[in-house]
Amino acid sequence: MSQHAFDGAGAPSAASRQPGGRVDGVVAEFRTLSEATVSRLPEYLRALHLLAQAGHATVSSEALATASGVTSAKLRKDLSQLGSYGTRGVGYDVALLVEQIEHVLGLTKRRNVALIGIGNLGHALAGYAGFASRGFRISALLDADPARVGEKLGDLTVRHVDDLSEVVGAERVAIGVIATPAGAAQEVADRLVAAGVRSILNFAPCVLSVPEGVEVRNVDLAIELQILSFHEHRRERAMPAGGTPPPAPDGPPTAAKVVRS
Repeated sequence: MSQHAFDGAGAPSAASRQPGGRVDGVVAEFRTLSEATVSRLPEYLRALHLLAQAGHATVSSEALATASGVTSAKLRKDLSQLGSYGTRGVGYDVALLVEQIEHVLGLTKRRNVALIGIGNLGHALAGYAGFASRGFRISALLDADPARVGEKLGDLTVRHVDDLSEVVGAERVAIGVIATPAGAAQEVADRLVAAGVRSILNFAPCVLSVPEGVEVRNVDLAIELQILSFHEHRRERAMPAGGTPPPAPDGPPTAAKVVRS
């Protein structure tokens, strides 16, 4: 990994900064980041935003790791791959680290999203205000149900899924979100790919088949509940004969453990 020019405060020197907030080395190297590291960056970013809102200018690796639900060793390794090493005795510059992570995640530009499937879940996703604050704009709503087509949600009107290709081009859609029943999801994915979309977030409970070069992230709430059910079952089997659960652990609360595939 190349070395980067840092000033005494642990921030990149003026020589290492590029127009638009870019930092030397980050652009060239972020493609080598592992999927596991990339999956943790949004957790770090969320914790950093909360720290910034609370008025913190710097944060130690231990504090940031705790807020993100990872070990400090893992956090330091992840951030070192971004060229961010912090300063001994001071920690990480919060604003700079936000800038670095947002750049690597491509959040320095707003990305348009098409949401397909305006049922109960689709309605909830369309009304979620958190997308805009994180750099995403729901720019199109589509559904195959004639009863849904023409419905107004906020400042958007639901269009028929047959208009998907036209909408993707007109709105410069970068990401497609599938919130349809499982039986319709593959066809929608095919239409998205044919229209040029290369990033898909799939809420349908099925596995999609897509060409190489198309990224799919699956969110299946039923699977997550089944995994939690397993942990409940294991705890129940570990209970003593009387059925009394073990006492709660002493000490202050810690960040929830997050298990990722």
